[in-house]
Amino acid sequence: MAVWCSIVIPARNDAAALALTLDALDRLEERSRAEIVVAACGDPAGTTHAARERVRLLWPESGTRAALMNAGAAAAGGEVLFFLHADSMPPPDALARIAAALADPRVVGGAFEHRFAEPAWSLRAINLVNRIRYRLTRNWYGDQGIFVRAEVFRALGGYRDLRLMEDLDFSQRLKARGRSVLVDAPVVTSGRRFLARGPWRTFFFIVWLLARWTLGLDTERYAERWRG
Repeated sequence: MAVWCSIVIPARNDAAALALTLDALDRLEERSRAEIVVAACGDPAGTTHAARERVRLLWPESGTRAALMNAGAAAAGGEVLFFLHADSMPPPDALARIAAALADPRVVGGAFEHRFAEPAWSLRAINLVNRIRYRLTRNWYGDQGIFVRAEVFRALGGYRDLRLMEDLDFSQRLKARGRSVLVDAPVVTSGRRFLARGPWRTFFFIVWLLARWTLGLDTERYAERWRG
């Protein structure tokens, strides 16, 4: 069966999380219609072990997440590109839901609802605020599993090589191209970064970065602080 969807995963020193995500993707309904392309940077031994023979594993020269996703997309053969973080797991019927959304020719792409994997009350509260935010703005973030028609992705020039906000920038440009929809099912993402740094401290740092982005101020210089 021809590949319809290419699942592109950027992985930066994230072998343990990647292994769990790939295990979940092995259980996807209609898995035979999709290929998985992992564009990796760092931890070659761990990443290679996690990937095994089940994915196409690339090692691009640049390690920004935008560059990794662009490299994965360039090697992809599907009509649809589905971008996942290495620690994000889509619903089992994700491919069918994407196909249903794209059955409308006016739809150019979209994303899924978001939910943290951990049950901490702070993460639940942050998740509620985030859901209100992206439903009002229709701006999608990388941990929501952004999907897009491959021809539209290439016409837009892919992700801009930003160290931060590459997903927000892309989703804003995607909206200008056509209908960008929200799929009513969650991609489940690890909240480990929030829990390790302090949930509310991390949340307000993100809000501050979003405010700077909205005002047209520099966010690039805070990339290393975000990465920790």
